[in-house]
Amino acid sequence: MTGTAEPLLRIEGLRTVFRTHGGEIAAVDGVDLSVPRGRTLGIVGESGCGKSVLSLSVMRLVAHPGRVAAGRVLLEGRDLLQLSAAEMRDVRGSQVAMIFQEPMTSLNPVHTVGFQITEAMRAHDPRASRAELRDRAIEALKRVRIPAPERRFEEYPHLLSGGMRQRVMIAMALACRPKLLIADEPTTALDVTVQAQILDLLRDLQQETGMSIILITHDLGVVAEMADEVAVMYAGRVVERAAAGAVFDDPMHPYTLGLLGSVPRLDEERETLLAIEGSVPPPFALPRGCRFHPRCPFAVEDCKAEPPPLRAIAPGHEAACLRAPVERLAA
Repeated sequence: MTGTAEPLLRIEGLRTVFRTHGGEIAAVDGVDLSVPRGRTLGIVGESGCGKSVLSLSVMRLVAHPGRVAAGRVLLEGRDLLQLSAAEMRDVRGSQVAMIFQEPMTSLNPVHTVGFQITEAMRAHDPRASRAELRDRAIEALKRVRIPAPERRFEEYPHLLSGGMRQRVMIAMALACRPKLLIADEPTTALDVTVQAQILDLLRDLQQETGMSIILITHDLGVVAEMADEVAVMYAGRVVERAAAGAVFDDPMHPYTLGLLGSVPRLDEERETLLAIEGSVPPPFALPRGCRFHPRCPFAVEDCKAEPPPLRAIAPGHEAACLRAPVERLAA
């Protein structure tokens, strides 16, 4: 989809399951994605579609009773799922880093900001002196535009605002200059002004370091501003994948059309917004065939028979829908 250059990260057939009393259920079910070097992949979808489980699977942080049951996660051709626990610890932080959803719960309230940043650095550079680590941590705080970084280094998380805590999380994630940053809802619970500042910061840091970003969010405005490519997830699967402009200007899947229609736009006058009836089905009660068909206004009998494959509808634009492209159906 992105040319002939080998992507930094390639996800192939990823399937992550959780053991329940009724058997195993798949939260991520056969996902294929790639992230080019220096580019941003946005992953969008409703809560419960598998976005966060996908990111935890890449980091190998899925907790029991969950496990990655199948697939490959190739970072520069190296399968992260085949590494030992010690090898994966070396990868986390130094090559792949993650910003978690809620900075207040991700930061330890009993340790200072500086201690938590230097702890991450020490894991990958145990020979560095305390003074070296302190200087590097303060430099990391400067890089994310935290004022008075020497003072903030000594402070505890509860003394910082939500935007400041998020900047600390970014500083921790980038402390060892990873090649890939996974940002899971990085602007959740932040006001609009702070959200814009965080997005500008991520964009500037990407240009400075050349890192790739996986941006996981339900906010289509954030995706429109940040992402080069977009993958739309529904019920554990990717249902549409294309360049960001193509997804927003010419959506091919009915679910994507519904998501875009539910967002107010300044350039359109509408009395009511489009609503997608129902909710994402639970993984233990998935419908046969296309998983979106019970909520789809364009569904026909064939949609209930077999799950549609993700297929090319237009150059560089894939959708998992028997009736795609949807503009001819919506007309």
